Amino acid sequence: MKNVILLGYKGLGANLLHLSYCHQISNKYGPVTIITLCKNLEEVLYNDPKISEVIFLDKYYKKFSDILNLSKFLSRQKIDNIFIFYPSIRFYLASKLAKIKNINCYPFFSKKNLHLVKTAKKFTEKILNINNCPTETEIFIDENILQRERTHIKKNKINVTLGIGSSGPTTRWSSKNFATLINQLNKKNNFFFFLLCGPNEKDIADEIFKQTNSENCLSLHSKKISEIVPLISLTNIYIGNDSFGHHITSQCNIPSIVIMLDTPKAYTDYSVKQFRILPEGIKDEEITHDSNFTSDTIKVEKVIEKVNSILNL
Repeated sequence: MKNVILLGYKGLGANLLHLSYCHQISNKYGPVTIITLCKNLEEVLYNDPKISEVIFLDKYYKKFSDILNLSKFLSRQKIDNIFIFYPSIRFYLASKLAKIKNINCYPFFSKKNLHLVKTAKKFTEKILNINNCPTETEIFIDENILQRERTHIKKNKINVTLGIGSSGPTTRWSSKNFATLINQLNKKNNFFFFLLCGPNEKDIADEIFKQTNSENCLSLHSKKISEIVPLISLTNIYIGNDSFGHHITSQCNIPSIVIMLDTPKAYTDYSVKQFRILPEGIKDEEITHDSNFTSDTIKVEKVIEKVNSILNL
């Protein structure tokens, strides 16, 4: 019997915050197949025994006219049960045309007020007939790979994943703020910083290098996701923008400080290891993708206070 979870999200972070629900379904049905719009998800989950395969869907999902082609794609998968974590009529109708026996889907027309965590939790509890579904789980990483990455971790230092990259400029704390943070923390203790950013964000890391002691920093811009995940899972703390990094670290039991400029609270609403830093005088429910708070609304001193309280410095 083939059980498929369809995640209708492109962002790696949005996919990862659904991992607990994928694991819960797997606990009942056995290893599941994930179909996703995220091209990088497989690089994170390739060691996960609860996931049999990850299929990247790069077409057939944008237009209503794609339904027939999507149904043919789904039909080729020989699916018995499908769990659609998205309020999509297209996905539902394509599943019907593919003659999938059991189709479970979010309520239609609920996208506007969709809370990613609450909706996924309620949906999973309903389809599995369980109570209090956990919202966080464990990222599986091969021990041999972890052993290799331990060689990059600096002994006798506090190793920090510094999330300087993000999904866009409106969610990004400034390179100047990050540089000041690095310099201030190094006055207090012996830190080493892994600068988490994408290949197209190397210039952000370069700006930080210009303003800090580069011997205490390493940019991860040239590394693959499959290399980054085990490395940052070994660090002591995450500090930075809303990015896939804090979804990894928080689910590896690492305290994760997330700087919130225009990220809805749902993205940091599921793990006890996630700690939000908000603009002064702003409540978390007031922040949305359209907030556009500027970088200077969150002071470096406020972030340092949170680091001190978590690490007992």
